Amino acid sequence: MNIHVSGDGWLHHGDLHYRCALGRGGIRAGKREGDGATPVGQFPLRRLLYRADRLDCPAGPLPTKQIQPGDGWCDDPGDDAYNQAVTLPHGASAETLWRDDHLYDVVVIMGHNDDPVVRGRGSAIFMHVSSPEYGPTEGCVALALPDLLAVLANLDQGSDILIEP
Repeated sequence: MNIHVSGDGWLHHGDLHYRCALGRGGIRAGKREGDGATPVGQFPLRRLLYRADRLDCPAGPLPTKQIQPGDGWCDDPGDDAYNQAVTLPHGASAETLWRDDHLYDVVVIMGHNDDPVVRGRGSAIFMHVSSPEYGPTEGCVALALPDLLAVLANLDQGSDILIEP
């Protein structure tokens, strides 16, 4: 069952509907690094990362990996590891996945700009836990933890996410 995200801040999964936070730059085609926009498109859900020190492994069909303190994601378009997982410290700009807040307690890696990676077209586009007030993201789709866990548990093998304005 595929996921549909609409520009009005709702994620639709079958008959279920969940409020979600989107990028501070809105939803837009032509995603660029640093624009804060959530990219328009249909993307495969690649894998699931989670903080095992904070919750049990979420249910669902995605390949799963525990987040470790040195895990990061390169967001420097000039680096050879752009839009890929890296070990911190990395030597180029990279997002820290082991966060003090709870936003990355559960992270779904979307297949945005990864096959092939195009420098400057956006990195670290995830589905993750929202802030309590559903504040804007840097381009990700974010849901309340119980909603994110419910979506994950009801995914089918090969599910995609469709993001439309």
